[in-house]
Amino acid sequence: MNIPVMKSAWLICLTLAAGVCAAQDKTCRDISFPGHVQVSGNDLKLNGLGVRKATFLKVNVYVAALYVVQPVHDPKQLIESDTPQQLVLHFVRNVGVDDLRKAFLEGFERSSAGQSAPLAARIAKLNTWMSDMQRGQQLQFDRRPHAGVQVWVNGVPRGTIEGDDFSRALLAIWLGAVPPNPELKSGLLGGECG
Repeated sequence: MNIPVMKSAWLICLTLAAGVCAAQDKTCRDISFPGHVQVSGNDLKLNGLGVRKATFLKVNVYVAALYVVQPVHDPKQLIESDTPQQLVLHFVRNVGVDDLRKAFLEGFERSSAGQSAPLAARIAKLNTWMSDMQRGQQLQFDRRPHAGVQVWVNGVPRGTIEGDDFSRALLAIWLGAVPPNPELKSGLLGGECG
């Protein structure tokens, strides 16, 4: 084999290896997430992982993973995006349904700057789909622009909530001006997984 052909073969192998590495799982708090997922026929890449911490004791509640078409570190661009996204919450402790519903109500109130009244019926619908979450279970939100947000509770599809206003407000819970904790937002934007 001549030298140029060997160099070309080596570069192809190196490129393929880099692609495989980019698609590998990423881990945070001993929870692994794939580098890519499929949503409605779209290949989404892992944008980042973050940890939800609660109370002054900084108790870990869940590890969140955000998947997007093209990784971005600007929260406004992600919230306003008109491309598919997926947000996965992997619980690392048990959370009762009442606490979960309360957290969503508070999150929407923060993310919509006190203007959540037009979303109230859809927030209530979301909360009817919630249940007690056990350690190891997941909530998943598939954001489909102009079609709404499909909600999955521990792998079971519960339904779709319509409206781009709802999907933006939902994502803003984690990426808006007042996230549940700063480390969670930073991690989802590609920073360290707190």
